[in-house]
Amino acid sequence: MGCLPSLRLLPHKTLLFLRYTASVEKIIIYTDGGARGNPGPAGIGVVISDAEGKKVREISEYIGKATNNYAEYEALVRALIESKNMFGEKLRGMQIEVRMDSELVVRQLTGLYKVKEPGLKEQFARIAMMRLQDAPNMTFTHIPREKNAHADELVNKAIDAAVN
Repeated sequence: MGCLPSLRLLPHKTLLFLRYTASVEKIIIYTDGGARGNPGPAGIGVVISDAEGKKVREISEYIGKATNNYAEYEALVRALIESKNMFGEKLRGMQIEVRMDSELVVRQLTGLYKVKEPGLKEQFARIAMMRLQDAPNMTFTHIPREKNAHADELVNKAIDAAVN
């Protein structure tokens, strides 16, 4: 594992710290990304919960001008960085279930679709490396948009705050 991409910790516009329990063995991560214009003003929303569904972190951040798909990937990158910050080395042994409403991104992450867009290949590779290093027990599930409403609200909150 000689040449690995560095993981930069990026400042968050809104980071809500909620209850954190040291005994968490499974986390559920809801992520969403969106852009108005595609590309256009973009934001990410992340909700990290324990196995019982209790929220332990939320992220709502404006990421500048981007495409919808870039924002979807960026939301997952930020979620994994936050999870690593929260749980440290323990993350490696935890079960991580990622739930997203982007069928394209889920199918790319599970190997069903190739990543063709050059701008997404770097993010895809970064997530793959993070998965190998820090989160080998990660699964991806496509969920209906209505089951991802809270993460979507966080996306819109971030974009609204930045453009208004």
